[in-house]
Amino acid sequence: MTDITAPAAVTPDRGRHRRTGDRIYRSSFFLLVSTVVTAGLSFVFWVVVARFYTAAQVGLATSLISATSLLATFSLLGLNNTLIRFPARREARNAQISQALLLVGIVGCAAGGIYLLGLPLYGAKLEFVREDWMSAAAFAAFCGCAAASMLVKSVFNAARIPEYNVLIDGLTQGASKVAVPALLTGLGVFGIVASAGVGYAVTVVVALLVLRRRLGFRADLRTRGTRLREKFRFSVASHVSNLVNLAPVLATPLIVLHQLGAAEAGYFFVAFQIAAMLNAVSTAVGEAVFAEVSHQESRFRELMLRSGRIIAAVQVPAAAVVVAGGGLLLHVFGAGYAQHARPLLTVLAIAALPVALNTWACFALKLAQHMRHLIAANAIMAVLSIGLSVAFADRGLVWVGYAWAVGNAVAGVFATASLIWSQATSRYAVATSEAARDGVPGQAAVSYERAVLDASKDGPDHPDEFTRRPSEGPFALDAASPYPSPSAGPSRPRSRSERPAP
Repeated sequence: MTDITAPAAVTPDRGRHRRTGDRIYRSSFFLLVSTVVTAGLSFVFWVVVARFYTAAQVGLATSLISATSLLATFSLLGLNNTLIRFPARREARNAQISQALLLVGIVGCAAGGIYLLGLPLYGAKLEFVREDWMSAAAFAAFCGCAAASMLVKSVFNAARIPEYNVLIDGLTQGASKVAVPALLTGLGVFGIVASAGVGYAVTVVVALLVLRRRLGFRADLRTRGTRLREKFRFSVASHVSNLVNLAPVLATPLIVLHQLGAAEAGYFFVAFQIAAMLNAVSTAVGEAVFAEVSHQESRFRELMLRSGRIIAAVQVPAAAVVVAGGGLLLHVFGAGYAQHARPLLTVLAIAALPVALNTWACFALKLAQHMRHLIAANAIMAVLSIGLSVAFADRGLVWVGYAWAVGNAVAGVFATASLIWSQATSRYAVATSEAARDGVPGQAAVSYERAVLDASKDGPDHPDEFTRRPSEGPFALDAASPYPSPSAGPSRPRSRSERPAP
């Protein structure tokens, strides 16, 4: 067992060209596997449900389960990003995790209760849930568990052990959901909802046990040093950004349903789900590099460029495969899907490239803490995607795909340009202040040019912490580091004179 409060372990150098360890490839792989496993077992869950429940019951349950996922996402409050980007020091890390889980769980339960209170306004057919106090209390609890299960994924990502997300969020949650529906048929529609809720609850329990054994986690409600209040603005800004980014995903199916009808909405849903698996590549790599740079801020440029190369190497051929074989994929769902959804899937597969650019640039902005630019980029994507879909959806389903592609392309270019401009201006501010402090005439202009040329060689900008050294980052390799580094060591090869004697 690795104690979360133990000093950081350092792995000695081996080999002439060994570098400071990073896990972008490994983390990206496991994050992507987790997404695939979760999607696969979710498909099995609905197949099992369809065998034991009527189509009407399934239709009502999907609305409640979708609402649970959406409410859980709203309840994260951006703390999932804060736990990765700004982990507390070792002595306060248990308290940071404990308070974040408690806060998210309470907000999730409250959000579930508020949703039930408003059902007469937007879900009259679902009022049966609020009529029984036990069902209502269970639904609210499921929302809290769903939010906590989402948050705990960030704890494993922050510790750079995302393989546990495959075990817990993928296999444990999926297997728990699949095993329950047949046992709860007597509950009717709520039996399906309860099956999903049991999966969330089991996930939280197993995750806490793994955290205790793997990272030495213990519940701690002390408030000193948790950094949650200190980084509240970052949490809120990242949360707002995530919600804005989610808006087109929620709004576009409604636009298609309203302007093109139920059949076209079904074709859109299937094509978009296939494209979502394609887009999961850039998201997985982005989450991996987000955790990695948080450990090693001085390698910001190097790791971001490496992640960009990984995304390009995987995303381009994957998109080409979907474009070429989209018809075969859609034939699995039926000949009608292959006929009507094929053009849309082709456009969405090509659009995976601007989606990847936008995802990569937004992760970079979040790491560099340029939150206004991050929110602006996501707002541009949302406004263009939704606005163009409303304007051109009546021309056909493929035009909705064009709207999605244009929105992400413009947002990606804006986010990339914002990152370059922000870093250059921040370097200029540093250079100017240093020149003024040294009292050297004309030094500011020289320092500015040098700063712009060297901007790519340094880590992300921190306008409020210019003087912080890389070794003072949140995952510095000292006794205060919250996690042991899996492969820490010097980043340059040792000379012959520096090597230990055999």
